[in-house]
Amino acid sequence: MSQSLTAIPAVCPELGLEVPVASIDKELRKLWEQDEARTNASLMNLVVYSERPGALLKNSAIIRDFTREHACRAILVEIDRAIPEPGLRAWITAHCHLAHGRKSVCCEQISFYLTGKVTGRFRNTVFAHLNSDLPLIFWWQGELSEILTERLVSVMDRLIIDSSTWADPGASFRRIAEASLINVGLILQDLAWTRTWQFRLGVASIFDDPAAQRALPEIERVEITCHPDHRNSALQLLAWLAVQAGWQDRKAEDGFAFRSLSGAAISVGLAEDSAAPPLSSLILRAGNKSACISQANGSAHVERRIEAPDYRVTSLAPADPSSPVDLVALQLARGAKNPLFHKILPRFRQLLESDNASH
Repeated sequence: MSQSLTAIPAVCPELGLEVPVASIDKELRKLWEQDEARTNASLMNLVVYSERPGALLKNSAIIRDFTREHACRAILVEIDRAIPEPGLRAWITAHCHLAHGRKSVCCEQISFYLTGKVTGRFRNTVFAHLNSDLPLIFWWQGELSEILTERLVSVMDRLIIDSSTWADPGASFRRIAEASLINVGLILQDLAWTRTWQFRLGVASIFDDPAAQRALPEIERVEITCHPDHRNSALQLLAWLAVQAGWQDRKAEDGFAFRSLSGAAISVGLAEDSAAPPLSSLILRAGNKSACISQANGSAHVERRIEAPDYRVTSLAPADPSSPVDLVALQLARGAKNPLFHKILPRFRQLLESDNASH
C-alpha cells in the first residue's frame, strides 16, 4: 500500500463504519434500525469535495458541528492524485444532536476516499448516493480540476467555491462558465464575495444619511485595503460599486479608474496589508467629505463613518465570520439565489483580467 494512504488509517473510527460501496444503502438502513429514538433529518444533499491530503478527516469534524444547524445528507470526498492505482474506500456514520432533550435528530454522512483516474467513478459514485428528492449543494474546496465537468455541474443546484484559494482565478471562472452552460439555473456562491457582505451593507447604510446622499454624485476616489490573500474580495467589492453606481471603465496608467454617470473621473487605490483581515477598509472620497467602512484586525465589529466639515457620525455593525465553514453556513442560512453576484460577475472578471495584466 502506498505511503500516501497513511493519511487515511487502515482503521478510521473518526469516519464511522467502513463498508463496501455496494452495501452503503443497506448499512445505512441498519444504522437507523439500531436506535428507534433516532430521527433522520435531511433538507439537502451536501457534497464536500477536496483534493487536499487529510481533507476527509478535517471535513468530517466540520460536518459534525455543521449539522447542528443544517440538516443534510453529507457526502464527503477526498481524491488522492499521488496514487496512480484505482482505489475506493467508503464509510458511513450519523451525526446526532438532541432535540428538546429527548429524541436524537441525526444526519447521515457518507465518506469516500478515491485514488487513481477517478472522473467517471467519482461522478457515478456521488450520483448513486444522492437523496434524489433533495437539492444538491456542492462545496468545492481548493483549486478546480478536470473533475468539474459539464455533466457533474448539470445536477448541482448550488456550487460553493472560494476563489481566494485559486492560483489563476480567471481561468477557473472560465472553467465554471463552460461547465455550467447547460445549467442556467446554477447558483454560484463565492466565499470571496460573502466576505464583502458587511462592507456592502455598510455602504448602503451610509448612503441612507442625507449628507452622504448629497456627496454620492461627487465621489472622486475609491480606496480599498485588503489582505494579500483576499484581493478577489476587494475586486468584487469594486465591481459591485461600479455596477451599482453605473460607473464606466476609464483608461489609467496604473491600476483602475472609472467615469461617473455625470462624466466625472474617479480614481482607485487598491492597497494590501498582510496584518489586516480579508477586507480592512473601504473609503469613498468626495472633496472634503468621505465615507469609510473599516474593520480592525481581530475586531468583532465593522465601523461605519461619515466625515464632512462640521459633521461626523459613526456606527458599528457585527463583523461577518471569515472562516470558510462559517461563511458556508452563513450562505446556506440566507438561502438566497445570489442574483447580485451573477450581476457583478462579468464586471469582476474584467477587473480580474486587468489586474492580472498589470501585475
